[in-house]
Amino acid sequence: MTREQVYGRRPVREALRGRRGVLELWATERALSAEPWLRENGKRVHVKPERELTEAADTRDHQGVLAWVEPYRYADAHELAAARRPLIVALDQVSDPHNLGAVIRTAEAAGATGVVVPAHGSARVTPAVARASAGAVEHLPVAVVTNLARYLGEVKSGDLWIVGAAGDAPRSLWEADLSGGLVLVFGAEGRGLRPLVRRTCDDLVSIPLDGTVESLNVSVAAGVLVYEAKRQRA
Repeated sequence: MTREQVYGRRPVREALRGRRGVLELWATERALSAEPWLRENGKRVHVKPERELTEAADTRDHQGVLAWVEPYRYADAHELAAARRPLIVALDQVSDPHNLGAVIRTAEAAGATGVVVPAHGSARVTPAVARASAGAVEHLPVAVVTNLARYLGEVKSGDLWIVGAAGDAPRSLWEADLSGGLVLVFGAEGRGLRPLVRRTCDDLVSIPLDGTVESLNVSVAAGVLVYEAKRQRA
């Protein structure tokens, strides 16, 4: 049977609460004694030495807990767009798994509908992404599309606006209407939105920067815009 890994205490705990089946659960003696929820799953836990978990995960970032789980099931991007007044985060070729995980964590916390990424040039859901999302990937739908610009063009309508984040946009997020059905689009750091994706957007907004830095990390920018949308939609 095909299986994937999830490691780290919070990601594994969320995997146990999520939609994927947990096939096998490994933990060190130290983690087992420190985490009550692991002891509650005591009959399922295989106690392993730290070295064995590090070899299996190929990282020391496992915190003494590792789970073998069913493969991640990606959502249907068009079904996400068909939800009532959706709030979708689309990432245009964001390749860093830690950024993807951080965006998923923020989007899930804000009650977003889901995250959409393109098939090429983008990070996918991996153990590192699950770790960076603190397990939020187990609860928030993530969809993959062949062509992001085409997808945005297909789903946008009077009830679903496509708003791109661009540092050079003349309109700030405080001036934009983010209260309806919405896809917020963010580009990769250093490159921003690709031209065709940018042209597909109904509107472009910027985040005012009053300090000396020229830009925000994509996961921070996503958090700012998603929570402004959440505030307006409330």
